[in-house]
Amino acid sequence: MSTTETSTSKSGGRRLISLTGHTTRVLAATAVLALGLAACSGGPSSTNAVGGSKKNSIEATLAFTLSSGFDPANASSAVATAANAHIFEGLVDLDPSTREPYLALAKAQPTASADGLTWTAQLRDGAKFSDGTPVTADDVAHSFTRVLKPEDPAAPPLMQGFISFIDSVTAKDATTVEFKLKYPFALFPQRIAVIKIVPKAKTADATASKAFDTAPIGSGPYKLDSSSKESGLKFSKNTNYNGPKPAGVDTMTWNTTTEASARVADLQGGRVQAIESVPYLNVDSLKGKYTVEEKQAFNQVFLMFNTKAKPFDDKRVRQALHYAINKDTVIKTALNGYGTAATSYLDEGNPNYQKAATVYDYNPDKAKALLKEAGVTNLSFTLDTTDNNIVKDVAPLLVESWKAIGVNVTLNTQPSAAIYGDVVPKDTFRVLAASGDPSVFGPDPDLLLRWFYYGQTWPGQRYRWDDADRTRMATLLDKAAKSSDEAERKTLWKQAIDLVADEVPLYPILHTKIVTAYDPTKLDGFQPAPTTGLYFLNGTRKG
Repeated sequence: MSTTETSTSKSGGRRLISLTGHTTRVLAATAVLALGLAACSGGPSSTNAVGGSKKNSIEATLAFTLSSGFDPANASSAVATAANAHIFEGLVDLDPSTREPYLALAKAQPTASADGLTWTAQLRDGAKFSDGTPVTADDVAHSFTRVLKPEDPAAPPLMQGFISFIDSVTAKDATTVEFKLKYPFALFPQRIAVIKIVPKAKTADATASKAFDTAPIGSGPYKLDSSSKESGLKFSKNTNYNGPKPAGVDTMTWNTTTEASARVADLQGGRVQAIESVPYLNVDSLKGKYTVEEKQAFNQVFLMFNTKAKPFDDKRVRQALHYAINKDTVIKTALNGYGTAATSYLDEGNPNYQKAATVYDYNPDKAKALLKEAGVTNLSFTLDTTDNNIVKDVAPLLVESWKAIGVNVTLNTQPSAAIYGDVVPKDTFRVLAASGDPSVFGPDPDLLLRWFYYGQTWPGQRYRWDDADRTRMATLLDKAAKSSDEAERKTLWKQAIDLVADEVPLYPILHTKIVTAYDPTKLDGFQPAPTTGLYFLNGTRKG
């Protein structure tokens, strides 16, 4: 598979796909873990459901099965990413619900030198990993360095692209860490949240890291006791934790299933107290007895083209297929209204949202005119799609929209691992419909734009964007990253948004709304997140 792919449909769920898309490494981890991407339940409730009667435990059902390891340098699945928020800490972390940064392992806000090129952070007093060993500045420096300068430079870790502004990280003493930057980066205090701190002793080399991937040890409020695709995840309280978000219960059990009906049955049967990705058609029936909350998400269903293959090397053809889609109908039919038509790469709930200069309102006449202008007639192609629920619901509606303008399309649906590992790399690939949500790692435009439009994996290897456009995008993002002026950054981000809206090598059709349900008589302090997963960092059990 690849980095955050998320899918939400009438079943509302989402799955992660990897930032840098090192499919080989992810598949290797998958093989080691004997995990997969297939649904784990077809019955009336999740196959690994447990009773929810314990007063000092939390039980929940997630919308995906485990499909990657837990090493936070490369964790790429929805389940692992959510779990890691409970197992690990960064110096600074982002609250899953509000997306606001808060001090985690850092004792105080990191401080910058006058020129902005050196940052210093102090560790929280008495911080320990779950095995009882102290968290040291050397562990912090190691956690960053193993991402910045991996043993295999040809296969950089998933998180490397997010911290490319850092030149080096060193331990000045047992509790003081110093960061040297390549250039001043105004978003430093929150961006370092993407790196979770791991014990150097457990991740010192490739062999140790491989073992750590399946048996993680962190300094977060919970520790992982067991995990598998079939039986879900079990956690217990990290008794060594002394941070700001202590565990609210002694144990947690996460059931996992892609079956929407199974999640609903788990909640209604009292087996769990919360479920993610509520089926849209079940929202009204669950309201009243349960709290059902919807949140606008960045999570998008997008189209991606092989821009080197005719006729998709002509942006007018790519634009035509976007104009031909009746997004309102797609959202009403496939998502029961729980989505918004894309008017930008960013969702309208993002505080940095700016409407793109090009918006693909439904206009079949314009779509036909663009195809004619490009000299394209009798267009037919295979639309490859991932097997996420939302994509499977949306794809037939895309086919019907394109048929209305004289374009014939055949569907090919496969698991994400097969799509990104086998289908997309081939010269025969033409068009993909899939979903993704890098906002699980942070909501700022720099991070979100770099996810799909910077570096080699997506632009170079997947949609094969030409060098000139890739250089234009990289220049805009790098210039914005180096700017200390907020207004200038926003202007540059707008130019980047307009560039991808015009070129549409990979571009959203819609942004989904995430719907979560929980039992308010059993949970206290729980808040749904606008991203993949369930998070209980503030949750306790009651009743």
